[in-house]
Amino acid sequence: MGPHPAVAAIRLAVRRVLHDVLRDALVLQDAAVAPHDIPEAPRSPETPRDHAREGRVSDPLVLVACSGGADSMALASALAFESRKLSVRAGAITVDHGLQHGSDLRAAEVAVRLTALGLDPVEAVTVHVGREGGPEAAARDARYAALDAAAERHGAAAILLGHTRDDQAETVLLGLARGSGTRSLSGMAAVSGTRGRYRRPFLQIDRQTARKACLVQSLPVWDDPHNADPAYTRSRLRHEGLPALEKALGKGVVEALARTAELSRDDADALDAWAADADASVRDDAGELVCQKLYTLPPAVRRRVLRTSLIDAGSPAGSLFARHVEEVDRLITGWRGQRAINLPGRVEARRQGGRLVIRQS
Repeated sequence: MGPHPAVAAIRLAVRRVLHDVLRDALVLQDAAVAPHDIPEAPRSPETPRDHAREGRVSDPLVLVACSGGADSMALASALAFESRKLSVRAGAITVDHGLQHGSDLRAAEVAVRLTALGLDPVEAVTVHVGREGGPEAAARDARYAALDAAAERHGAAAILLGHTRDDQAETVLLGLARGSGTRSLSGMAAVSGTRGRYRRPFLQIDRQTARKACLVQSLPVWDDPHNADPAYTRSRLRHEGLPALEKALGKGVVEALARTAELSRDDADALDAWAADADASVRDDAGELVCQKLYTLPPAVRRRVLRTSLIDAGSPAGSLFARHVEEVDRLITGWRGQRAINLPGRVEARRQGGRLVIRQS
């Protein structure tokens, strides 16, 4: 008798991602050391072949980011199971944001549960959450900074994140509410971060499947009270907004929003590539943006060039909304002698001498 369908689903999703990680690790190794560059010592017929010395990729380390909630515990269990069948080492990181009383003890409990699954290394990391961009954005920034540091510290090839199809639908709706463009509507990428560090195996799996997988495996889970706190926008959307949409429009809203994200991502990727190619063509010899050249670009491409320039200057991507980019765009398309525009991250944009000058104060 095979595993429960929910368990089979999460394991299959993780197995596919681990195969991708192994393939990418092999490609990187082949690029770093060509086979003919590895000298082969003389070997007698009786000497066994050492495949590791012959260039086989060393077992990459894959970490799972685990809060102790149902989604990430299901992911951790699947990683522990599948890694034993593949040439993959599996570990885990749990992040204590310090936002709730006893959070340090809870992080320690989660670390014990992860170790019991057979994951190694397992680390509980404490972070300081600032205020910039609001509580949700600040916590997210602190968490990803801790995960990036852990990946570098342990030499991890990838970090698995437990975002589900429901999380994807929420992300698309939040982008719509902000009046954001195609990139925000494309939601979360299955692969993101430096060198494809972050992998999201569950974007095609719903939240209930992950919770069911924990239940049938008797995995203890922790439900973060912040996820039910109406003070947080995503919580209100999860418990009020999406149920209201499904009541009004019928079932299938979550699946439709996730499909929208996938389709939008293809368009956004194409436009981003166009903008990256166009960037050099709209700058002068000093690297400054030339307003007249920017004006000739299609609006969607021009705004991408502007957004990238603002982020490069120090404006946080999570706090830079479409309305900010539109204000800067008006310095190009509707110039009437406007003053400089102040943007998140203490970044300032002004038109000066036919150039768009972007500086951080």
